[in-house]
Order: sequence, then C-alpha cells, then structure tokens
Amino acid sequence: MPQDASRPQGAAAPTHWEADIVLRDGGTARVRPITPDDADRLVAFYTEVSDQSKYYRFFAPYPRLSARDVRHFTHHDYVNRVGLAALVRDEFIATVRFDRIDADGKPSGTGTDAEVAFLVQDAHQGRGVASALLEHIAAVARERGIRRFIAEVLPENRKMGKVFTDAGYTQQRSFAEGVMHFELDLEPTEASLAVMRSREHRAEARSTKRLLAPRSVAVIGAGRHPAGVGRSVLRNLTEGGFTGSVYAVNRHAEGEDFDGVPVHAALAGITDPVDLAVVAVPAEEVPAVVAECGAHGVQGLVVITAGYAETGAEGRERQRELVRQARAAGMRLLGPNAFGLVNTDPEIRLNASLSPRLPAPGPVGIFSQSGAIGAALLETADRRGLGLSSFVSAGNRADVSGNDLLQYWEEDEATRVALLYLESFGNPRKFSRLARRLAAAKPLVVIKGGRHSASIPQGHAAVTRIPDTTVDTLFQQAGVIRVDTITELYDVADLLVHQPQPRGDRIAVVGNSDSLGLLTHDAALSAGLRPLPPQDLTTSATPQDLARALAAAVADPDSDIVVAVVIPPIGTDSFPRFPGSGLLAPGDAAPGSEITTAFADALHTAAGQAREAGKPLLLIHLALSELAADLRGTVPAYPRPERAVRALAHAARHAAWCRGSADTGRIPEFEHIAEGSARRLVADALTTGAATRLDQDAAAELLGHYGIEVMRGISAPGEADAVRAAAELGYPVALKATSPSLRHRADLGSVRLDLSSEAELRRAHQESTALLGSDARLVVQRMAARGVDTTVSATVDPAVGAILSFGLAGAASELLGDVAHRLIPATDRAAAGLIREIKAAPLLFGWHGAEPVDTDALEELLLRVSQLVDDIPEVASVELEPVVVAPHGLAVLGASVRLAQLPARTDLGPRALG
Repeated sequence: MPQDASRPQGAAAPTHWEADIVLRDGGTARVRPITPDDADRLVAFYTEVSDQSKYYRFFAPYPRLSARDVRHFTHHDYVNRVGLAALVRDEFIATVRFDRIDADGKPSGTGTDAEVAFLVQDAHQGRGVASALLEHIAAVARERGIRRFIAEVLPENRKMGKVFTDAGYTQQRSFAEGVMHFELDLEPTEASLAVMRSREHRAEARSTKRLLAPRSVAVIGAGRHPAGVGRSVLRNLTEGGFTGSVYAVNRHAEGEDFDGVPVHAALAGITDPVDLAVVAVPAEEVPAVVAECGAHGVQGLVVITAGYAETGAEGRERQRELVRQARAAGMRLLGPNAFGLVNTDPEIRLNASLSPRLPAPGPVGIFSQSGAIGAALLETADRRGLGLSSFVSAGNRADVSGNDLLQYWEEDEATRVALLYLESFGNPRKFSRLARRLAAAKPLVVIKGGRHSASIPQGHAAVTRIPDTTVDTLFQQAGVIRVDTITELYDVADLLVHQPQPRGDRIAVVGNSDSLGLLTHDAALSAGLRPLPPQDLTTSATPQDLARALAAAVADPDSDIVVAVVIPPIGTDSFPRFPGSGLLAPGDAAPGSEITTAFADALHTAAGQAREAGKPLLLIHLALSELAADLRGTVPAYPRPERAVRALAHAARHAAWCRGSADTGRIPEFEHIAEGSARRLVADALTTGAATRLDQDAAAELLGHYGIEVMRGISAPGEADAVRAAAELGYPVALKATSPSLRHRADLGSVRLDLSSEAELRRAHQESTALLGSDARLVVQRMAARGVDTTVSATVDPAVGAILSFGLAGAASELLGDVAHRLIPATDRAAAGLIREIKAAPLLFGWHGAEPVDTDALEELLLRVSQLVDDIPEVASVELEPVVVAPHGLAVLGASVRLAQLPARTDLGPRALG
C-alpha cells in the first residue's frame, strides 16, 4: 500500500466537484469527493466487492481494509490526492482516486502527472460508472494542474483497459512485467468530446425511455373520489389500454378496488417490480413516498403534486431536496407540478397524464413546460388529425427537461417531427448542441414563451432572462424552427409531417381564383419566397382541369413547391349562398358534396405525383372545410394564404439549413497570434480585482496580439495637446469627442474630419470645446480611408456563452436594433452570414452604384475577435466602434475591452445533470 502523503489536515472538499450523472442503463448516481465521514461507507462498499475485483485493483489478494487503509482512502488534501465516489441511495458503488507524482513516479506536490485507479462494485459493473468517473476525475485533475494520468492494469482486467482505451484522450500504451501501462493526456480532444457526448446521449435517451416505456406503473395517491387527480391518472392508464401492470396505492383504502385495480396500502405491499410511480399525494407526504419508491427499486417518478418552485423561495428549497432525494436513489423525476406523459406505441399505450384520452398514434413528439399549454397542444393535435408518438409535460422541469426529450427523440423511430413549448432553458448551450443534432435529422419546431420577459416581474420563476435576440441566435444556428402561436405550430407540423422537404423556395400557384392566387403570390413575396406568376384556371374550372394544371406544375423544373388555391365553383351546390344575397332561392337544397369529392380526388392524385417528384403540395381554400377534411392526413389545407405561406417559409428555410448543416464552415487558424502574451496581459490586469476595463493602450495591445490593429488616438484636452498629437501622427487628422453621451452625434459637431493643417485643427478644437464643453474628451486620430462605419462586438451571456455581433454604427444598430448575432466560436460561414443578415447589408455591397467595401477584411476581423474571446475566457466583452470598412481594407478607430473572472462557459465539462 502507498504511504499517506496527504499534507493539509481538515482540508474541505470542493462542493463544485459534486454532480448527478446518468449511467449507461438510464439510472442515476451521485458523484462527490470522498471525505473522512465516509469511513463506514467505504468499509461497507469494500465488503461487497469480489475478491477478483480487489485483486485487479491492488495486484494482490487484499480481503479487507485496515484502519490505516480506511484513513488513507478517506483523507485527502484535494490538491495532490483526490478521491471521488459514485453513490446510489447514499451508498458507494464505485471509487476513483489520483495521487500526484513526479517524473520518477514518487509522490509530489509540483508534478503534472498523477497515478489513477478505480474500483467498481461488481453488481454495478457494465453500467458505465468507471467511464463517468474518469471524466469527472480528469476534470478535477486539470483544475489542479495535472496534465497526464498514469495507470497500470492487469491484462485480464479487460473492462478497465477498455475504459482507458475508449476514453478518446491522446494516449500511449505499453506492456512490461506482465502489466498494461497507460499514459493519458488529459487535454480534451475532438475524440474525447465525441466519446463523452455519445455516452451522454445514449444514457439520457435510455433514462427517458425508461419513463416512457415502463412495464409497470403504480399510482400513489389514487383516492376514492373519481374526480381526484390520482384517481384520474389511474383511470386514464386503464382506459388507455396500458399493456403493463397497473397498481393503486392508498394507505387508507387497502383492499378496495378503484376502476378495476386492487388498492395496496403501501408500495412495499406490491411483490412485483414497479418501474414508474405517479405521485399524487400532498406535498408534505412526497418525501416519504419518494423514499419508499427508492427502497422498492422504482426507476422513475412522475410527480403531479404542486406546491414547489412555483410558490416561492420555500417551495424552491423543497424542490431542490426532492430532486436530490430522487437522484440519490437512482431515479429520474418528471415534475413536480407535472401534467404527465404519454406514449402511443401500440406495444405500450401509456397515458400517465391528466389527459382523459390517449391520443391517436402518429409521428409527432411533444414536450411542454406548461400543463395548460400541454393540454391545449393535445387538444389541437387531435382536432387537426395529427397523431402523436409521445407527449411529456414536465411542469417545473426540476429534473427531466426538453434536453432529455431531444436525446430520446433522436433515437425514437416513431418520432419524425418534434414540437416544444419552452419558457426557460436549464442548459442553453446543451440545448443548442442537442437541437442542432436532432434538427439535422428531424424538424424541431418551438414556441418560446416570454419573448418580452423584460416586462415580467423578476419573481416570475418560469420565464427566462436570456434576451430574445440571443434566443433567436441560438435557435437559428441550431436549425430550430421558431413560431409564435399554437396555430402556427400545427400549421408547420402539418406540412412537415405529410410533405417532403422543399428543395428550394420557388412556388407554383395554381387554382380557380385569380384573387386568391394574387393574395398567395403577395404573401409569398413578403415571406421572402419566390412565387411564379399565379396560374388562374377561372372559376369555371373542373376538378379535371385542376388535376391537369397541378400535374404540369409538379412536372415544371422551375418549381420547388406547388400550391393549389381553390374556391367552390360558381353555379354548383358547393358555392356558398346566404339568405339576402339573392343567391339562395326558397326551397333550394343544401350544398352537395359531389364536387368536393371530385376536387379531393384531383388533389390526392396531384399529391402522389408531387411526392414522387420530391415536392411539397398544399391547399389554400375558401369556404371548403369539407374538402379540407377529406384531405386530412395527406394534403395540408389552410383557410388563409398567410398561414400557408408562413408554414412554407419555415419549411423552406429549415430545408436550406439542413442542406447547409453538413458544411458548417471552418474556424480559420490565423498566423501570428500571440495567445501566450495575451493571456499574461489579461492575468496581470486581473491581479487587482475580479473585473476591470482595460485602458485604451492596454486594449489596443491585447487586440494587437490577435492581429487586430486599433488606430491610435491621442488625448487632446487642450489646444496645444491637439497640435502635438497631430505633429506625432501626421496630417490630415480627425478630432472627435469620445464622451459616451456624444458618440454618434455628428449633428452636434462631435467629429471633425480631414483637418490638414495646424490652423484648421486649432479652429476645430476651439469650436468643439465651446460647443461640447470640457467633458467632451477630445481625441486626435489619423484620418482613415472613407467607407462604411460599422460596429463589431463580442459579449458573454452567462447562460448561453459568448456571442459575436455585427451592425452598422450609429442609429441603425442603436436605435433600430439592426444587429446580427452568432455564437462563438464562429466559423467562416457564420462570419459571412453575419454581415449579410442585417437589413442595411446592401450598403456594404454597392447600394445605388456605390463601390462595394472590403467584406473579406471585415469577415477576417470578426473571426479574429471570435478567436480572442474563445481562447481567453476572462475576456468578458469586446467592442470595436467605429470600424470603417473601405473598398480596400478597414480601420478600427475605437476599442473597449472588459475583463472578468468568469466561470467556465464551454460545454466541455464532464457529463452531469443540470
């Protein structure tokens, strides 16, 4: 046994090393540092480990731990010696530790290598515990300055060898004296991140599947009153035809029968396993119920009970304890305050929700944070004839969130389109990563509540505080289709479910109404689509005429989308006639449906032809609800042109994103980047505090390390100062006010350009001082080439990460909000899209005959700013303004840089539940 090299006595275990994790089989465990209080847990754990596993760990028979061993393995300094444990139900199931060593393999307080060793209880081997612990102990080691792990493994210990081999870290392996020797560099690599995310994906998808596909469900809190919450869920389970076992639990009704289900007094009275428990007891009784579920081996909880975070601070604390209790017992938790979940798979037929009926099976998956919105989504899906694969309404979203459903839907073959109602993000960076991956394979449509959350009181817990422009950026880059209403959500879903993705944005409009065709044409233009001239068949067109015209439009190589516009033909029983209109005579018969059926047949035929051609086809109709009903499930039908066109625009943009998502661009590697010098400058600047704003010279120096030249400006508070500055810089010069209140106020004379002599400079200084006052903060700067004034900035959003922004300087960005955003790190494609996205972009590309500016130089500047902020996390914000972009080159005339000691803002850490 190695000697105890722990130095400090009573060192505190860092709490930020604690995390809840999802294991390979979907269960959960708690990872935390081992402390002296864990002596009894360690001894109990060791007794459950087989002799073979002990031999693999210590290379010799080691049947029991001595008192000295126990002390050695539970006392750490958390710097040079660290031990972590994975726990389920507050008992150790696995441990890992590292000891820092020097180049000779001896204990050291300064080395960058460490020996690492694992021990996993036999009953929990194969669950991915060691792989998860390796991620967490590696993150701890990097934090403590350790760069490499050394491990020795017996050849027959294949499982542990595979843990190291499959980790994805850069590694070296050798075999000597009967032992496998591993050396792992701990710097994250693309391979190690891919391995970590793949394991995260499989584990979280499986944990969600365990909730949605249980073999048995117990409703705890099912009451005698038929309208009670628990009793309603029980009835919905049985009437929905759940294929597994159903149990009712009510301590006051043992032996009774609720809806054909015998009642047990407690979960312990059920002899068979219970996979899922629906909890509908008062909040004060929930902790005891959760403890009982953990002891019984329940895999997942749906907590319908309210009275948690939605009620205030005390409720939030109860909710945190509920999550801790559930995860510690290895269970995932949906809720609290949840509406429930649904799985329409005929092999499962699970309705563990407050919805009175199981939806029809179909390809749409739904997640909602709100129970009320969730109920509305279910009702609307049923009315629109859209079948569901799964439905989850998470309530307070304390554990299971939309991110978990994204993981599940990616694997679920029954789900082809995913719909989400969100109010907040638990982990926006993770959402962006998962959404992008899912959206590349299956459309993801989102309603985001709280668009104007700044007007909502801060105490409203459900609403995100992320600026809506940031949310738009996140959605746009992730390929998420954002809609504003439930109607629009289903308009888009109807199109995506039943029609192929459009290959372009050229729309052929064909129908028997010139007016409706023109309205559709105008709406398409307004939505940024490219409609062909509408083809009017006149109101006398027969269904056969429509069929021939649609077939021709489908076959036309110049069309990507076909839209049929149909009104009831005049002179038929289907044309609407109203009393007092002169069109309805006494004794007239009710409108018939023969013509409607004929039009439906024509559209069904055209839809088949369009599907073969890979083109979506939809219908816009007036006063033909019967026709729309006949087409349900095959051809999306819309009663107004603007609704159809909005859905088409979303589909076309998503299809374009999918075509480009495989080529997301590259992150260029610029030469002459002095990252080390930049880091030293930042570290020195932060020695005096947690945050600081660099002065003008320091900001220019930092930016210069990344190849960004800031045109020098010399302070000129007095006339003589201005003259000396101009002599140093050389004429012509500019004199400008840098006071924040005067920026962009050229109307007040805050900028004087092309001063080519001392006399002109003195006169300009005198006039500016008289006009603007002594607080103008006048600066002399060398003249830059004429061009377009722009602004480039990067800001860290605490929730999302770093964001790169671009716009035109002045009123366009500040007053009108014409600014585009991208997440950092930005690729070359992102930078190119950024400058083309703003509404004023034509000014950069030769508007009204002007000479185009150097957008290549502008893209390079954006990418250099992105690299700086991505490389150095302490750079909290960069603002370059104005950046004058000329026909050849650009000039950065002003720069501001703020530094702060910020928490890690990447998505590179070890797997952990939020």
